Formats: sequence, structure tokens, C-alpha cells
Amino acid sequence: MKEFNITVVPTNNPKILKFEANHFLSKGNYEFKNIDEAKNSPLAQQLFYLPFIKTVYISGNFVAMERFDIVEWEDVKDEVAQQLVDYLNEGEPVIHEEKIQKKQPITVYAEVTPNPGVMKFVSNKKIVPATYEFKNIDEAKDSKLAQELFHFPFVKEVFMDENYVSVTKYDMVEWDEVNMEVREFIRDFLADGKEVVSEASIEKNKESAEQQKAQVHHDDTSKQIIDILEEYVKPAVASDGGNILFQSYEEDSKTVNVVLQGACSGCPSSTFTLKNGIETMLKNMMGDKVNEVVAING
Repeated sequence: MKEFNITVVPTNNPKILKFEANHFLSKGNYEFKNIDEAKNSPLAQQLFYLPFIKTVYISGNFVAMERFDIVEWEDVKDEVAQQLVDYLNEGEPVIHEEKIQKKQPITVYAEVTPNPGVMKFVSNKKIVPATYEFKNIDEAKDSKLAQELFHFPFVKEVFMDENYVSVTKYDMVEWDEVNMEVREFIRDFLADGKEVVSEASIEKNKESAEQQKAQVHHDDTSKQIIDILEEYVKPAVASDGGNILFQSYEEDSKTVNVVLQGACSGCPSSTFTLKNGIETMLKNMMGDKVNEVVAING
């Protein structure tokens, strides 16, 4: 078993004193301003029982402490050093580093969409494996991020896909008033490594999709339409913060029914996009098999 010795080293700040050990204490650098913040460091918690300790720093082979003005270090440094020696030589843990989640390097930027009520918040990393749409906080029970976004009184709906979150607002605010606040909130949530959507929900979604695929037998025309939507339409729609899903094909009327989600749902320009974009494309590529495209807002 290691035997610890402590050397007291002054710093440029008279309120901070460094206590160097002859062995390493931690792999990372940590700062604790109170006993609650120190929940993963039994040593720091122990030190906060000293009434004059303001901040505890743990890094490499030392513990540094900032004191309150009620004492001078000269009067208490030997006592603190001895307490550290006793604690360390009893083999007590310094810090549970595996429990401390380091912030991840995440960037999030806001992007306007064709729908003035929807803002798209794009992350530099993938956040979900598939699309998720939440119309209210009850629907968001499997997504902590969506739940917390609904705590903003102006948030109406939340849609997620791969590396972005589309947020639909009520008319009570303008995006330029709240855009920064929402962006920072999403970035901090992701940087803290919190779970965006529960593992159980992801598995359930995957199983549901596989079952649906096995149960639904599309005719050749429907398969053709799905392929065109997947290859040509979905990427463009996703770039605008939305999603399009094939619903059905009515052979008699040659009508294609699709579901719009995210920024596309309820967008003033979605009808124009549908008629002049998607409908025209399907007619050009499939000839007289398609007469009309009808959208259902998701």
C-alpha cells in the first residue's frame, strides 16, 4: 500500500494554498465550490467540513484550497496537511472519476426554416438514430430533452432527426427573442452527455419499424414512389427541418398520400412545395400513374 506524504506549497494567491502529495491523486482537473458539487469526491466533501474552506481544487498530485477570510493559512495549514495525510493513508477514495461525466465538445447552431413558426437547431454530432415527433409533453415521456423543452412556455412541438431538433413555437414570442436561449439550452443538454431519447424507446421504435415493414406489402407503384421520396425529397425536406412519410397510394384516383412532420407540418409554404415540387416530380418521373399528392400534417 502506498504511503502518502504532503508538502505545503504557497501560490501567488495568498488565499490559496497547495498541498502536494508524493503520489498521483487524480487523472483529471476538478474544482468544487461547495459540498454538493463535491458529491463524487469523498475527499473534497471531507474538506468542506472545515468551516474556512471556500473552494477545493484536485489535479494530478495535489489538492489546492481557497480559504475564507476567517482564518490565515499560517494558523491552520499544518492541521489541514495532517488531515490529508491521515485520510490518504487510510486508503480512502479521492474522487470517483468514472462517475463524473466530462462535457463533450458540442456545437449547436440555429437555422431558419420555410416555416416561420419553426427553428431548426443543428448539432455537430448525431443525437438520435431515427425521427421522433412530440406534439406535447405527454408524448415526450421517453425523451428527457423534449420534456425539458416543453417547459419553455412558448414551445408547441418538438421534432428530432439524426443531428437536429426542430422546435415549433406559439405566436406569443418571436424567434429573435428566444432563439439564443433555446440554442444554449440544447447545446448544454448535449454537452452534459444526457440521454436524448431513452434506450427502451429506441429499441421499441426499431422493433415497430421492422414489424411494420414485415406486415406492409406495397405494390410496385407504391415502392417506386417510396424510392423517389427517399432519394429525392427526404434530403431536401430534412434540410428544412422536417420529414415526409409515405402513407398510401390510391390506384383508382392515382392519389399519393403523405405525412408531413417537423417544420413541414402546418408550414404556410408546404402546400406550394407539395404541389409545385413533389407532385410535379412524381408526375414527371412516373407519368400517368400519379394524378395528385395530398398531405396530412403529422
